[in-house]
Amino acid sequence: MRLRAAVLPVIAAVLVSVVLGFQVAHGGGDFAPAQPADPCKARVIEPLATGIEALGARLVFIGLDGAACRLHISREALVLRLAQPGERTDAEIDAMRAGLLDAVDRMKSEGTLPSASDLTDEALDNADLPGYVEWLIRRLPDSLVNGALKTDDVLRRVINDLDLRALLADLNDPDDITRMINAKVSKAVKDSLIERLRDLLPG
Repeated sequence: MRLRAAVLPVIAAVLVSVVLGFQVAHGGGDFAPAQPADPCKARVIEPLATGIEALGARLVFIGLDGAACRLHISREALVLRLAQPGERTDAEIDAMRAGLLDAVDRMKSEGTLPSASDLTDEALDNADLPGYVEWLIRRLPDSLVNGALKTDDVLRRVINDLDLRALLADLNDPDDITRMINAKVSKAVKDSLIERLRDLLPG
C-alpha cells in the first residue's frame, strides 16, 4: 500500500507532463477560447441525408446564419436570444425571413436544391389523399412535375407564408429552435407540393 501511495503521484506527474508536452508540440501552448463562427461568411455544410426534412434542416441552418449576420450578432447569440421569453421584435422577424430566403438563393446557386420530382414520393407518403389521386400523381412524368414545380419557388412561397412570430413565440429552449422551425418548414413544403401536384392532374 505504501509503495502504491508513493508511485501514484509520480505516475500522475508523468501523465501531466506528457499531455502538456503534446499540447505544446501541436500548438496548444497558446490557449484561446474558440470564437463563434462569423455568420456572414458562408460555411461549408455537407449534406448528411436527403429528403424534405434534410432540406428543411439545411435551410434553417443557413437561414439562422443569414439572420444573425443581418442583426450583427453571432449565430449562437441569436439562438439564445430567440429562446428568451417575450415577443419577437420586427427586426428579428424580418432578419429570420430574409435569412431563410437567402438560404434558398444560396442552395439554388450551389446546385444543392433537389428537384420537385425527387420530393414527390416523400410528400405523398405523408399525405391523406384518396387512393386514386395518389396513384395518378405518382405516375406523372418527372419532366412534367419539374417543369411545373420549381423547388426554390415552393420554398419561397412557404417562407413568405410562414407565421414566424407565432412560431418563435413557442420557443423556450435553444435546442428546440432548429427542430421546430425545420418541422414547420418541412410540413409546409409537403403541403405545398401536394396542393400544386393536384393542380397538374387532368380535369
